[in-house]
Amino acid sequence: MTDLAGVAPGTSDTAAEPPLCVDLDGTLVATDTLHESLLRMLRHDPATLVGIVRGAGDGRAAFKRRVAAAAPLDASALPYREDVLAFLREQKAQGRSLMLVTASDEAVGRAVADHLGCFDAVLASDGRRNLKGAAKLAALRETLGEGSFDYMGDSSADMPLWMAARKAYAVSPDPVTLRRLATKRVPERVFAGEDGGLPAIIEALRPRQWTKNLLLLVPLAAAHLVTDVGRLVGVAWGIVAFSLVASAGYVLNDLLDLAADRAHPDKCRRPFAAGRLSPGFGLMLLPVLLVLGFGLAVALLPTKFVGLLAAYLVLTCAYSLYFKRKLLIDVILLAGLYTLRVLAGGAAIDVIVSEWLLAFSMFLFLSLAFAKRYGELRLMGEQDLTEAKGRGYRVDEMDLIATLGSTSGFLSVLVFSLYINSEKVEELYRQGALLWFTCPLLLYWVMRIWFVARRGELRDDPLTFALSDRVSMVTGALVALIIVIATI
Repeated sequence: MTDLAGVAPGTSDTAAEPPLCVDLDGTLVATDTLHESLLRMLRHDPATLVGIVRGAGDGRAAFKRRVAAAAPLDASALPYREDVLAFLREQKAQGRSLMLVTASDEAVGRAVADHLGCFDAVLASDGRRNLKGAAKLAALRETLGEGSFDYMGDSSADMPLWMAARKAYAVSPDPVTLRRLATKRVPERVFAGEDGGLPAIIEALRPRQWTKNLLLLVPLAAAHLVTDVGRLVGVAWGIVAFSLVASAGYVLNDLLDLAADRAHPDKCRRPFAAGRLSPGFGLMLLPVLLVLGFGLAVALLPTKFVGLLAAYLVLTCAYSLYFKRKLLIDVILLAGLYTLRVLAGGAAIDVIVSEWLLAFSMFLFLSLAFAKRYGELRLMGEQDLTEAKGRGYRVDEMDLIATLGSTSGFLSVLVFSLYINSEKVEELYRQGALLWFTCPLLLYWVMRIWFVARRGELRDDPLTFALSDRVSMVTGALVALIIVIATI
């Protein structure tokens, strides 16, 4: 990479073509590098992040310099826009001078340029001057003189540079920016990009995972109150509130897990990891989901439910920020989050959840949490990786995980069998002995889940898988039928 002074109009092999100046955030990469650095600090070094934020009054350029120093960028892990990169490499092959011109800190710009190896120079914020908009144009003119240049950008902040450039290249601009640009000049080329819009937003909310919130119905069914319309409506509102808050948790998890998700063969396609949604958008989406979820809970549900929903949020954040990387603690916390849904279902209808149901739930959900980790490690093994990035497990520990998980599943069936002999069954069921027929069905289902995981076919959350798996649904229907017959 040459010095800035070495880039000037007419110095390239293609003399008729001036330097092509390329923006970084949103243009070359489908993300915001500053936001990514801040999120990485939030996950790994929140104390340092607090100190940096306190000194934000020194100016944006100085703020970026401190962030870049505290959280060095891994340029190889960024979601580059492949069509843009292919175009730049084509221009470079023809002898064109390329300059990376970015409002990001110089350390970030140079890391990207060194990784790609196609830029002749980097012009970036230097800790004193924030090169954005008009300031970027002024710095570019200082560097290149009054000679012409072409410019590639993505947002309204790039409008001054598009107007001053010989040719304007727009990368995935929003409709308003594109219309504004088109009224002033015709862009040489518009790169569509892969920004997802509404489909990507819906995907980020993970609506398929909302099926797990059907666990709130368990206390209603266990108390034989499914015909109580008022309580059924209460649980329904609880499911909606939990789904909104859970989606906020998924968004937070994805924002904090960008690097690990990009290294995962499946999760790399998630909207934030793939760059179809920006980290900044995710940070705006989070409070919207939380306000909607808690507003609904406060307005329509008991205070105890609101408390459990808040506990769920706190535990989810703790899991995403810290505990998901801790051996065994992560699966215990996952099982606890499942069980907390059951408790919340009881709180929504003012029904006390029995200790039998809690014990059964804890062991069963612990088995499913282990199955989830086993499935992830199995997928890592297929990719010839030795460990799951961002987790506390290694691929060679799969057999131990399978043993612990299947044992937990069998213990849940043992708890259920002991429950059949309890006084509680005599109170709720007329023919409680019929419940014994559910035990072989539960054993079959637990064993089948682990066979599916062992065969590498469990690529989703086990509970979500069960709610879409025909065999699991038939098994569940048979269990429900036995319970109904035992009741009447």
